[in-house]
Formats: sequence, C-alpha cells, structure tokens
Amino acid sequence: MFPIPLPWLIVGVLVSLFGTYRVGHHYGWLERDGDMKIAIAQKNEESRKTEQQLNEQINQNATKLLEATNAINQKTSALAVANRAGKLRLCPTSYVQAPTSASIATTDTKATSEPDRQANEPSDAERATIDAIAEIVAQGDKNTVALNACIDSYNDIRNLLNDKR
Repeated sequence: MFPIPLPWLIVGVLVSLFGTYRVGHHYGWLERDGDMKIAIAQKNEESRKTEQQLNEQINQNATKLLEATNAINQKTSALAVANRAGKLRLCPTSYVQAPTSASIATTDTKATSEPDRQANEPSDAERATIDAIAEIVAQGDKNTVALNACIDSYNDIRNLLNDKR
C-alpha cells in the first residue's frame, strides 16, 4: 500500500471541513431568512391593525369636527336671519334728549343716504357691522373647534401608539 502523503490528507480534511461549514452556513441563512419573513409578516399584521385603529380614530375625530362645524354654520345662519329681520342691535335704543335750552327748533330737509325707517329699526351700517362681527365670531369658533379636534386626534394617536410599545 501506498502511504498517503500527509499534506494531501491535511488538504482533504480542510476542504471537507470548509465544505461542511459552507453547507451549514448556507442552510443557517435560509433558516434565518425564513424566521425573518415570519417575524416581518407578524409585524406587518400588527402595523395594519394599528393603522386601522388610527384611521378609525381619525375618522371619528373628523366626524366630530364636521358636526361642530355644521352647528357653527347653523348658528351663523340663524344670526344672519335674525340680523336681516332687524332683531339684532349693537346697543339698546337710546333716545336723544333735546338740550334744555333749545330755543330754536330747526328742521333738516337734506336728503340722507339711508331710507326712511322707524326709530327702532337698525340702520344698514349697523346691520353690516353685526354681520361682520358674526362672521368674525363664527370664524373664531371654527378655528377653535378645528384646533381642539387636531389636539384630540394627536392625543388619541399618541396614546394608542404609546400603548402598543
């Protein structure tokens, strides 16, 4: 028999060890990839559930905001109708008292820009002022409601996300 040279034996052992390592490494990566795919799928499912809950809360807050905006619009419309009907006044009616030493009574026959009205009806300028004030108040109410809805949405989402961690 031939003696097997020692260097060839060492090379053969090294090649077989390296081959075994490579096969184990390859199957290890395949197993790790499979585990990672499962973990990613689980995290994706959790994310979908969280996203669905977030969307539901945002939709609820949007519905609340829409209802509040509609209520403000109805209130504004009611104010506009009352103003057109002459029911709103800036200040209570006050009568101008004649000076105590009114010796001369003058009559003014100049034409005015306002139509003839009864003394208790508001003028066009007063109605326009009331309309402008009502519009400013309505816009302020809408902005306040929108800001509060934004804050509520933020807090709801923050609480939901903090509870998930």
